[in-house]
Amino acid sequence: MEERFPVPSFPLSLRRSCLRLLIPALCFVSCSAAIAQTAPSAAPSSYDPRLTFAPLSLPDPVNAYRSSNGAPGPSYWQNDASYELHATLDTSAKELRTTEIITYTNNSPDTLPNLWVQLDQNIYRKDSRAQVLLGGMMRRRRNNPASDAKPESTSSDGFIFDSVEIEAGKQTTKAEYIVNDTRMQIRLAQPLQGRGGKLKIQIQYHYQIPGLWGGRTSWGMSKQGEIYDMAQWYPRMCVYDDLRGWDTLPYLGSEFYLEYGNFDYFVTVPANMIVAGSGELMNPKDVLTKAEIERLEQARNSDKTVYIRKPEEVTDPASRPKTDGSLTWHFHMDHTRDVAWSASPVFIWDAARINLPDGKKSLAMSVYPPESVGADAWDKSTEYVKDTVEHFSKQWFPYPWPAAVSVAGFSTGMEYPGIVFDGIPDKGDFLFWVTAHEIGHDWFPMIVGSNERRHAFMDEGFNTFIDIDESATYAGGKYGPKRDSEYSAGGEPPDMILKVLDNPDAPTLMAQADSYGFQLGHPISYFKGAYGMVLLREQILGPERFDWAFRKYIRDWAYKHPSPSDFFREMQSEGGEDLSWFWNGWYLNNWKYDVAVDKIEGSTVTLSNRGQLVLPTTVEATHQDGTKTRVKLPAETWMSKGTYTWALENKSPVVSVVVDPDHQLPDDDRSNNEKKVQ
Repeated sequence: MEERFPVPSFPLSLRRSCLRLLIPALCFVSCSAAIAQTAPSAAPSSYDPRLTFAPLSLPDPVNAYRSSNGAPGPSYWQNDASYELHATLDTSAKELRTTEIITYTNNSPDTLPNLWVQLDQNIYRKDSRAQVLLGGMMRRRRNNPASDAKPESTSSDGFIFDSVEIEAGKQTTKAEYIVNDTRMQIRLAQPLQGRGGKLKIQIQYHYQIPGLWGGRTSWGMSKQGEIYDMAQWYPRMCVYDDLRGWDTLPYLGSEFYLEYGNFDYFVTVPANMIVAGSGELMNPKDVLTKAEIERLEQARNSDKTVYIRKPEEVTDPASRPKTDGSLTWHFHMDHTRDVAWSASPVFIWDAARINLPDGKKSLAMSVYPPESVGADAWDKSTEYVKDTVEHFSKQWFPYPWPAAVSVAGFSTGMEYPGIVFDGIPDKGDFLFWVTAHEIGHDWFPMIVGSNERRHAFMDEGFNTFIDIDESATYAGGKYGPKRDSEYSAGGEPPDMILKVLDNPDAPTLMAQADSYGFQLGHPISYFKGAYGMVLLREQILGPERFDWAFRKYIRDWAYKHPSPSDFFREMQSEGGEDLSWFWNGWYLNNWKYDVAVDKIEGSTVTLSNRGQLVLPTTVEATHQDGTKTRVKLPAETWMSKGTYTWALENKSPVVSVVVDPDHQLPDDDRSNNEKKVQ
C-alpha cells in the first residue's frame, strides 16, 4: 500500500549511499517532535557485546514444517480456499449483492470443529474495533486528493447475510455461526477432517458500498461518471497455519493474511460499464465490441501501448455491445490469495504485451477516466506497468498471472493480486513511482504470502527495497533516484532515519502492524524495513550472495506463508553468514549505530563503538605523505570489546581519519566520525 504522502527518495543504484537512499524518504516525519529532535552529544560508550552477540533464538522454532535452512520443511502444509462468486452491482442503491461458494480444503493434520471467516466490510460499522482505534474511518479519505467531495456517510452495516449454508458430501445444511467484529465463526455439525478433508460454504450476502471515505473499497464521481473500486468485497477465509492455528486478528486497518486458491468470479454491471479485474477476462465476446476484441488481441502482441477503448469513444454508445440493461463479466485467476475489480462507464482502456522469462507473456493494462489523459500522465501508465513487471520478473521471480492492471480511481495507493488502484490526478514522476511500488506488491505479499497484519516489513519493506532499482533502471534512470517532493530539485536532505532510531516511542520491526500509527508506521515498516535490506545487500553480504539467497527465499515461499524466522534463517543459511547480531539489532530491537574516532597517535588509530548496533564499517585514514588507506572492519571487530586499535601498515603519520566516508551507514552521531591531527 502507498498512502498519499511524499514519495521516498532513492539513489540511481543500490550501490550508492545507503543513507541518501532512505533518509530522504523520512523527511516528512519532521513534523513529529519526538522524531525530529536533535541527537544529544555522544555519551561515553555503554556498548555491551554480550547483548549484541548473545545467542539468538528466533521466535518460530525449527520443526518438520519449517526447516533450519529457512525453507518449508518436509511436512509443510497449508490449507486451500477457492472461490466462485456471482456479484451484481446496483449503482442506484450503491449496493453489491453476491452469491459466494467457498471450497475449503483442510490439508492440516488437525480435525477442525469450526471455521473462521474474515468480514472486512464490518470495519465500517459504527461499533467496529477499528472505529475506536482509528477515531473513525475518515483517515484514508483525508489522504485522498482525488476529489474534494464530502462523503455522504461515515459508516455502514457491513456484510448483511441472507443465508449461510454448509455443503459436505451430498448434504447441505444451514450453518450455525456467530459474528464478532470483522470475523465470523462457523461451528460445524460434523468436524472437518485433516489431510484433505473438504467442504463448501455457500453464502448469500449484500452490503452498502462505502463512498470516498471507504478508502480501500469505494465509489466516487469523476468529472464524467462514477468509478467503483471493489476490493475486500467478499467474506474471505482466515488462515489456519502451523504457527497459531486460526489466525483471527481483527481487521483494524492494516492489511491481510489469506489462503491461496483458484477464483471464478462473475460481475454483473450496467451495460455501459467497463470492468477491469484480477485475472483473465473469460468472455470478451459477451462484453466487448468486435473492434475492442481485435484491439485486445493486437495488444497481446505489441510492445507499444494499444487503445482498447479510446478517449474519444468514452461518450460513444457504439463502444459498448449494448447501452441498456446489464452485462456479466467473467474473470478467472488461479493460484492467488485474492481478487479485486473496478467498474465505470467512463473508463479509457489500453494495454500492451509483457515479455516474461522463458518466452512467456502477460498483459499490462490501464483503465482511467478522461481527466487522467495526458502525455505526462495516464497515457504512460501501461508502459510503467509493463516495464515494472518485466524488470521484477527478470530480477527476482517470474510474474505468474495473465494480466497486471492499474486503475485510476478513488481507492488510491492500494494493491491486490494482478490489479492496483492509483490516483486520478497522478502524473509525472509520482505516477511512475506509485505504479512501480503498487505493482511491486504482486511479489510481496501476493506471491510470497507473508502475514501483513503481523509483519508489515515483509511486504512494505521488501517491496520498497525492490522498487528502488526499478526507479534507477527505467528509461536509463529517468525517474531515479526516487525523491521526496520537498527535495525534487536536488540537494542533501537531513539524516532523518537516525531520528527514528533515536525515538523512544518507535517500535521494532517485529511489532504488530496495527500497534503503531501512521507517523511511525511508514518510517518503520517501509523505510527501516527497506534500509535493512540495503544494508544486507550492500554492506553485509554483498550483491552476489544476497541476490542468490533472496531469490531462493522467494522461490521457496512462493504461494506459501513464511514467517520472519524463515526469512532470517534462509538469508543467513544461503548467504553463508551468521547474522544473529543483525537480526537482533535491526529487527528485534531498535538499537543505534555509532562508531567514533577517539584518537590518532602516529600511524595508530583508536576507534570506539558507542551504540549497541554493529555493522561492517569502512574507515579511511589520510597520511602525511598524501596517501590514503581504507579498511572495512567486520562486525566481529566488536564481538568482545567496544574499542579497536587500528595499526596501519603505512607508517607515514596519519593526519586525519573518517568513519563511513561515503555515508552508507546510519551513524547516530557524525560529529565524532572524523578527527584531524592539530
